[in-house]
Amino acid sequence: MSSYSYSTLPYGTSLTLLTDLYELTMAYGYWKTGTGEDLVVFHHFFRRNPFKGGYTVAAGLEYAIDLLKNFRFDSSDLEYLESLTGSDGKPLFEKEFLDYLGRMEFCCDIDAVPEGTVVFPHEPLVRVTGPIIQAQLVESLLLNIINFQSLIATKAARVCMAAGSTPVIEFGLRRAQGIDGGLAASRAAFIGGCVGTSNTLAGKLFGIPVKGTHAHSWVMFFDSELESFAAYAAAMPNNCIFLVDTYNSLNGVKNAIKIGIKLRQEGHEMIGIRLDSGDLAYLSIEARRMLDEAGFRNTMIVASNELDETIIESLNLQGAAITVWGVGTKLVTGHGQPALGGVYKLAAIKKNEVWQRKLKLSEQVIKVNNPGILNVRRFFDKNGLAVADAIYDIEEHESQSWIIVDPVTPMHKKDVASALEYEDLLVPVLRQGKPVYDLPEITLIQIRTKQQLELFHPAIKRFVNPHVYPVGLESRLHNIKMDLVTEERSKNVRIDK
Repeated sequence: MSSYSYSTLPYGTSLTLLTDLYELTMAYGYWKTGTGEDLVVFHHFFRRNPFKGGYTVAAGLEYAIDLLKNFRFDSSDLEYLESLTGSDGKPLFEKEFLDYLGRMEFCCDIDAVPEGTVVFPHEPLVRVTGPIIQAQLVESLLLNIINFQSLIATKAARVCMAAGSTPVIEFGLRRAQGIDGGLAASRAAFIGGCVGTSNTLAGKLFGIPVKGTHAHSWVMFFDSELESFAAYAAAMPNNCIFLVDTYNSLNGVKNAIKIGIKLRQEGHEMIGIRLDSGDLAYLSIEARRMLDEAGFRNTMIVASNELDETIIESLNLQGAAITVWGVGTKLVTGHGQPALGGVYKLAAIKKNEVWQRKLKLSEQVIKVNNPGILNVRRFFDKNGLAVADAIYDIEEHESQSWIIVDPVTPMHKKDVASALEYEDLLVPVLRQGKPVYDLPEITLIQIRTKQQLELFHPAIKRFVNPHVYPVGLESRLHNIKMDLVTEERSKNVRIDK
């Protein structure tokens, strides 16, 4: 058992300015108006599942916790902010405000769904409670981290579902969107179900198993493919997966078998071959036949080449004899969905020791946020399967009826009171800025993802036209929201005749 201590982030510099400028200008405005310490509640949620799918896998919380528990402005941050100017050429921020930021200690309460939790549109992934300046400043940080990692964890879960019992390795570093895009994607892909990564730094930082042997350049360096395989086997007899498609895939399999026989004579075993081009169904079936006939029935056939869940599903339907999938570009870039559209909205303000719910109006019903201090209650049937989620206001605990109302289509209602069991999804993570949540090892997060997905009917998990899982506002919250809509429209919307 290794004693290596895995960390979370690769950065040694302050990341407090990982924010959009408007959050700092608003913070300055709150400070100028004397309201910067007013208590508020924000929720981070999304409005549509990615990839036209039926679910999303939450990820990125550990990254966020690591940043938030160290959230402070250092001298270099303040020096930079002091250099910013407005349109008149004068400093954008007063020195006294920068001094305030320098003294500020992060003291927000954070509640969030654990990583690996299956979540759905409109459900809060994170709830932030604290002074308005602090709660506003962490908006972009939370959205950047959790939106991306949740997107990739969801993509990985879909890929692994298509692969079935066949393992998937993430191969995407060289095509990822920058350094952190590669690292965060490797982490999220493992959470989603991948068994390993080619990204060695991700292995070092997060404890993800690393996998890899050689590339086409190794084969091309030598005078012949057979010579290249022999040289690699001599150098690393315990790590031999031969890439066989540099010149001719099936001839490459023959050469791999020749070196595999030699390895076996020397007390080692060829792990596998890799196909990276061509008709993967046909080539894998032929390669399997050749390997089996030569006595290499346990030798793996690894396949790569622009794979995703739909291609893997198709290859499996064609009877492809692939035992490991290497998925790169289309996994780590979230191919088909460039971003998870997570948003961060103000939902409550504390005035005179009383919480006031806040609402954003929109011409689009889907963009009207849910007000209050929210949690999500998931209900289960007698078989332990999830049947519905209720978004509820924790301030209205005694009023809850557990009739849920669809937030976009209110005529869709469901009574979930008869469900046998339930759990609340958001759990305490930070209190007064200090961690109160025991971070699980990444392997346990991966196990949680698998267990969570097993809670839902297969129709919700299918790739094409998935069944819509019932998620709604608890009826009391729905009524409060409708009253607020009427009130805000009467106060703020004037129609000229």
